[in-house]
Order: sequence, then structure tokens, then C-alpha cells
Amino acid sequence: MEVLIASAIGVLSAAGIYLILRQRSFPVIIGMTFLSYAVNVFLFAMGRLTVDRPPIISSGAAAYADPLPQALVLTAIVISFGMTALIVVLALRGYLETGSDRVDEGIPKLPEPAEERLTS
Repeated sequence: MEVLIASAIGVLSAAGIYLILRQRSFPVIIGMTFLSYAVNVFLFAMGRLTVDRPPIISSGAAAYADPLPQALVLTAIVISFGMTALIVVLALRGYLETGSDRVDEGIPKLPEPAEERLTS
């Protein structure tokens, strides 16, 4: 079970980093979402994965599930939703102002070296 969860975290992280390095804004937004999912799964797995343990105190239970990782994941979900909404609005604003959804649109181009200008 732990190997499966660790593999899922690794795949989500790798896909998120790959998409963040793209040049268009939509893959960057999806990559940020994948990274937030990877962090959420990591936080949830951090509290030890238990099966058939009650989350609340009862008289007949021998052990309980840890509620702290669940609370952290719920908080992280709300924060990532707000962050994603803000990034989508910023990407839409950038597209409407520049007419392009490229992430590196505002970066000035480097001047050509003198050797290339002489040959062209």
C-alpha cells in the first residue's frame, strides 16, 4: 500500500513539474493543480494509512485514526482551490491584454551577436 501511494505522489509531482515548465498558461495551471494534489496525498499519507479504525472516540475501539492529517488536507484543498482560481483569473487577464497565452511573453529578447548580423 505504501509503495502505491509513494508511486502516486512521485507521478503527480513529476507530471506537475513537467507541466509547469511548459510555455503556455493552461498547462502551467494544470501542473500547479497536480503539484497541489501530490502535496495533499503526501499530507494524508504522512498520518499513517490505517484501515478500519474509527475517527472518533468510542468505548470499544482499541486504536483511532489520526485526525490531524485529514484536517491539514481539508485546509490545503481550500487553499489550493483559491490559488487555482486566482491563477486562472491572472492567466485570463494576461491573455486579454497581450492576445497570447504564452507564459514568457513579456520577457525581452536578447540582441543577436554581431557575427550573426554580419552573415545575414
